[in-house]
Amino acid sequence: MPLTSPDEIASLLESSRTIAMVGASDNPGRASYGVMRFLQQRGWRVIPVNPRLAGQELLGETVVARLADVGEPIDLVDVFRRSEEVGPVVDEAIAAGAGAIWMQLGVVNDAAAARAEAAGLKVVMDHCPKIEVARLGIAGPA
Repeated sequence: MPLTSPDEIASLLESSRTIAMVGASDNPGRASYGVMRFLQQRGWRVIPVNPRLAGQELLGETVVARLADVGEPIDLVDVFRRSEEVGPVVDEAIAAGAGAIWMQLGVVNDAAAARAEAAGLKVVMDHCPKIEVARLGIAGPA
């Protein structure tokens, strides 16, 4: 079952230090840009993942094309993609050994969530970490 309780969500956020953001944008008007900046300002390392921007710098981090290119342990994968595009991201996250999948507001894919959970990943759907950090009063990674 995806995590839904405030305690479960807070625990996941507090225990995560490195977040890979799939669908990160270099456009300051896009939600992913604002969420990335917010999380960085509170102490999380956020690695942007976007094949279109690979090799460029975004908010002080080098953009990678795929999760396999991150090259370090990933605690949480924050997915800024449409619901129907989450399946391949989950497969990449499983292959990369990520600890959790976080689907943004409006993003729900039950089949992908079930695959992630079967592989041992924690799953959050239809939530925004920026909103949850503020709502739950999380200072940053523990």
